[in-house]
Amino acid sequence: MVTAPMSTHRPGPKAYLLVTGFAVLLVLLPFLFWYWTWFGRKLSDVQIDEYFADVAKPRHAQHALVQVGERLSRGQNVSRWYPAVLRQAASPNRELRQTAAWIMGQDRNYAPFHEALLRLLQDPDPLVRRNAAPALAAFGDPAGRPVLVEMLQPFTITAPAAGVLRFRLKLGDYVNSGTLVAHIGETEVRAAVPGAVAALDRPEGAQVRAGDPLAELSPDKNHVWEALRALYLVGNASDLEAVERFTRPMAGMPEIVARQAENTRQAIQSR
Repeated sequence: MVTAPMSTHRPGPKAYLLVTGFAVLLVLLPFLFWYWTWFGRKLSDVQIDEYFADVAKPRHAQHALVQVGERLSRGQNVSRWYPAVLRQAASPNRELRQTAAWIMGQDRNYAPFHEALLRLLQDPDPLVRRNAAPALAAFGDPAGRPVLVEMLQPFTITAPAAGVLRFRLKLGDYVNSGTLVAHIGETEVRAAVPGAVAALDRPEGAQVRAGDPLAELSPDKNHVWEALRALYLVGNASDLEAVERFTRPMAGMPEIVARQAENTRQAIQSR
């Protein structure tokens, strides 16, 4: 059998340049995406002003909020941006309200922050309320105590609509806020808060009604720690039962949580 001779033609410089350029893009594009969306990237004063003014890109406003919060935590004077923080606290975007609530607890001498936090305590989003309650505690205001105690308790995911239930998770799975946990017909069910799946309240394929409990999430360790720190400041005797449960070692809870729970228990009992 006669075969054609093997070609000895080598790719030219242009082909090497194309391959190299493609390889560079594979590395560069993810880096640029990370760089432009990473909230830790430092912004200048002018950039913070520009990002707050960019109403078309909520992530820009959130980046600016984070940068203001970091400067505030270092003791820098960022009061020039306080009006912008208050505007974000009233935004229809829940991530902006969450971040604004976290920042406002860092300056307990600014009365408008206190007033805005009291409004956010009634927010329909549980994560906004869970940021507002510890921030109010920093003001010495116990108005957020019910939310703080709620952060120490399991969270129940309920059905937003009626239909046939199809789970997308199982017992023991950890979910973040926004994680898809189930479908009810064509309706998505997403977790409102983070936590591990401690119980499934309905069997797979069950017919459920709006408002039916679907799953129970255990308290998230970070939320527990923040709630205990806040209750150290504003908790009272009625909160002791919820606090004392965390003074004992618990699965999924680091030792720092038990230490904080003990400190909080002692602080409450001393009042």
